Amino acid sequence: MTGNETVSTDKTTAEGTTVPAADSAGDARPIADGEPLLEVDGLGKHFPVTAGLLRRQVAAVKAVDGVSFSVRKGETLGLVGESGCGKSTTGRMIMRLLDPSFGKITFEGEDITTMSQGRLRPLRRDLQMIFQDPYSSLNPRKTVGAIVGAPFRLQNIKTENGVKRAVQDILELVGLNPEHYNRYPHEFSGGQRQRIGIARTLALKPKLIVADEPVSALDVSVQAQVVNLLEDLQDELDLTYVVIAHDLSVVRHISDRVAVMYLGKIVEIADRNDLYERPMHPYTNALLSAVPIPDPAERGERKRIRLQGDVPSPLDPPPACRFHTRCWKAQDICKQVEPPLVELSPGHEAACHFPENTTVSATDEVAKAAVAPAPGTTAADDPAPEA
Repeated sequence: MTGNETVSTDKTTAEGTTVPAADSAGDARPIADGEPLLEVDGLGKHFPVTAGLLRRQVAAVKAVDGVSFSVRKGETLGLVGESGCGKSTTGRMIMRLLDPSFGKITFEGEDITTMSQGRLRPLRRDLQMIFQDPYSSLNPRKTVGAIVGAPFRLQNIKTENGVKRAVQDILELVGLNPEHYNRYPHEFSGGQRQRIGIARTLALKPKLIVADEPVSALDVSVQAQVVNLLEDLQDELDLTYVVIAHDLSVVRHISDRVAVMYLGKIVEIADRNDLYERPMHPYTNALLSAVPIPDPAERGERKRIRLQGDVPSPLDPPPACRFHTRCWKAQDICKQVEPPLVELSPGHEAACHFPENTTVSATDEVAKAAVAPAPGTTAADDPAPEA
């Protein structure tokens, strides 16, 4: 985003009052507590690698290897990490465009992990996706009207004033001219094509939208406009987002909570400001140290962390903590015991034996939970050990 672009961040609460969402240094907007709209539990995807005449499986690419998180209604969860960490694969599994190898996906309290495509069809109205490339995600042989109107025809949705009027209303909602109904995708710029993709996503008024790198293929001057559009639509239509991105500046602006992935696993998840101001996992700290700082006076105060070596192959990931081969804090326990993703401070989870910006580790929290008395009992209620 350029410095001369104004980004609107005002948010509307459930009570109807408008409160300004904080900037990158302020507090995140409040999210109503309640049942999660989406729950992902131990989700994984392994792609088989075959060889030989009989095409027998000899290995597996562990693209996603057991991720868990939840998204509440009206919230925006940012999913970040470097290329190849499994972000897009996770998004496609949530949408059931890919079948998970294991784990569970729950949407509005209903398990959709192994649901057939026939049963999933009605749910497509509530689950939609914005794709990364606005050039390849639109059919060049169809007009804008046919592309945006396709969901109405596929779901047999009847509109009050006809499909054409409904499509023109949606085009106007996303900032396009309704008169462009009969134009083809090649007649539009990249930013306009992405708006067409967003219009198609909004056609059936979904509850959850998975946005896979929605601005990465756009010019920087256009990115702020699309991000502002997504935020305005969220307020107006009560949308919930899972935003997959690698641009940490965009993620900080648009997200309420951020989950950091590394080599198929979530290593840290927290409120956006808490994560950016007090990163606990060394990998998150390294990622944030690479974010450009426009003010030269502040630039010298931050230490740049340069990771050694390359990202290991998902065909044969390192044992235990997958980051230990590149971590400057790694010790023997990191190579032998995988740190669980546990809450190290209120609302802040990390998977690290030696986290930063805290005195508590994931191992300590697990040990504490193991010796804690059951709810409703005290230590005195526990039976005495046998002699």
